[in-house]
Amino acid sequence: MSNGRPAGRKDDVQEVPMGAVVLYKSMSLDGYVAGPDVGAEHPMGRGGTRLHDWMFTDRPDPRDEEVLATMTASVGAVVVGRRTFDVGLPHWQDTPYPAPTFVLTHRTRDELVMKSATFTFVTTGVEAALKAARNAAGDKDVIVIGAGTGRRFLRAGLLDELLINLVPVVLGSGIRLLEDLAHIELTRTQVIASDEVTHLRFRVVK
Repeated sequence: MSNGRPAGRKDDVQEVPMGAVVLYKSMSLDGYVAGPDVGAEHPMGRGGTRLHDWMFTDRPDPRDEEVLATMTASVGAVVVGRRTFDVGLPHWQDTPYPAPTFVLTHRTRDELVMKSATFTFVTTGVEAALKAARNAAGDKDVIVIGAGTGRRFLRAGLLDELLINLVPVVLGSGIRLLEDLAHIELTRTQVIASDEVTHLRFRVVK
């Protein structure tokens, strides 16, 4: 039976809400997200684990715990670079979050089923990886992991937000997140500060 409205009208189609595409990184005051000599022995580079001390302390600040819990609960899917996958997997022993994880790579590989979720290897670029991640995430966020992968998303205009955990340390060398990029405008949407770290959230102006 007809409902009295012409078929195919735009208001007959309901848009499915999507979460944000978020780059989530801990960063030193001098802009490094990992120390030098990143590899299997030092997945965060030499001295880079200092950037994550606030997460793994025996007496976490409730403000930091809340930021971490809120971010973790928002994750619907993850996109990660191949280098980060290679050095991170022996330490994670699982997907980095309990969500489908898509690995940007030039080398094909079968899906890798882990305890919490599955790694899927995408060889057709960032847009294809993001499309697959969005489909998997539903209305939750897609989290981007890795400095190089984050820059690729920024250059392609695919990133919605940055969540930077600014740690009061100067690493002096290593891998910078925000380098070799064109002009990008950001709007700060949140500041939460504890004694150990300042959590800064920005929306990318498009």
